[in-house]
Amino acid sequence: MNYFYHLLTYFGIYGTLALSLNILVGACGLMTMAHAAFFAGGAYTYALATFAYGFSPVAAFGFAIVFGALSSLLISLPTWKLKGDYFVVASIAIQVLIYSMLYNWVNSNEPVGSMENLTNGPFGISGIPRPVLFGFPLDNMYLIAAFSLVLLAFFAWMTRTLLRSPWGRVLNCMRDDELSTRNLGKKVQFFKLEAVLIACTMASIAGAVYASYVSYIDPNLATMDQSILLLSMVLVGGSGNMIGPLLGTALLLAMPECLRMLSIPDTVAAEVRIMLYGLLLVLMVRFRPNGLLGNYKID
Repeated sequence: MNYFYHLLTYFGIYGTLALSLNILVGACGLMTMAHAAFFAGGAYTYALATFAYGFSPVAAFGFAIVFGALSSLLISLPTWKLKGDYFVVASIAIQVLIYSMLYNWVNSNEPVGSMENLTNGPFGISGIPRPVLFGFPLDNMYLIAAFSLVLLAFFAWMTRTLLRSPWGRVLNCMRDDELSTRNLGKKVQFFKLEAVLIACTMASIAGAVYASYVSYIDPNLATMDQSILLLSMVLVGGSGNMIGPLLGTALLLAMPECLRMLSIPDTVAAEVRIMLYGLLLVLMVRFRPNGLLGNYKID
C-alpha cells in the first residue's frame, strides 16, 4: 500500500510541475528548458531553511514561494524581448547556470548552508524534515500523499481559473500572434513576466514538497534530463488544456514502473528511460504535435 501512496505523491508533485509548465508552453507558446532548475531551487530553499537554518517547515514553504517569484526574473528579464528559438537557447543557458551553481558551491570543510558550502555540491543534503501543518506532522505515506494531491487540486483549480480569465485569453492571443496582441494595446512583456512568475513559483512549491517527502536532494534535480521529462509530460499529454499535462504525467510516471518488470540492469535502466522519453517526444512532435489531448500545436 505504501508503494501506491508513493506513486500518488509523485503524481501530485509532477502533476503540479506539468501544470505550471503548461502555462508557459501551452498558454504562452514559450518553449522553456529551464523548468527543472526552478523545481530544484524550491527543493534547496526548503532544505536549507529547515535543515541548515532551523526554520519551521511552514516558514520554509514561504521561503520557497519567495524564491520562485524572485528567481523567475532570471528567465523573464534576460528574455524580455526574445521568443522562439532564442528563448529556448536562453532558457538552456539559465538551466546550465543554476545546475552548475548547485553542483559546485561546495566546501567539505564548512557546514552545509554556509556561504562557502551553500549546497554541499554533488553530496546533496539529507535529513530534510517532513512538513508540519498546524502542529500536525505529515510523517506517514498516507498523509504526505494526501498533502501533495490537495496541492495539485488547488493549483489545477487556480490554473484553470487563470487561463479562462481575460488574462489567460491575452496569453493565448500573445501565443498565436504577438504582433496583433501588441496592436491591441496589450503590454505583452508584462504578461509574459507574470506568466513566468506564476509558473516558476508553482515549480518551486513542488520542489519544496519533493524535498520534504524524499528527505534528500542533490543537483540531479536540475539536470537537463529532468527538464526533458517535464517537457515530455506536457507535450505527450497535450498542451493548452488542463487534462493533457496530467495525462502525460500519469503516463510518464507509469513508464519506469513498467520497466521494472523487465530484466534490465539497474546500471542502464536510467539511460533506457531517458531514451524512451526522448523517443516518445520525437514521435509525438512528428505524428501528433497537439499531443494526446492538446489544443495547441507546437510549431
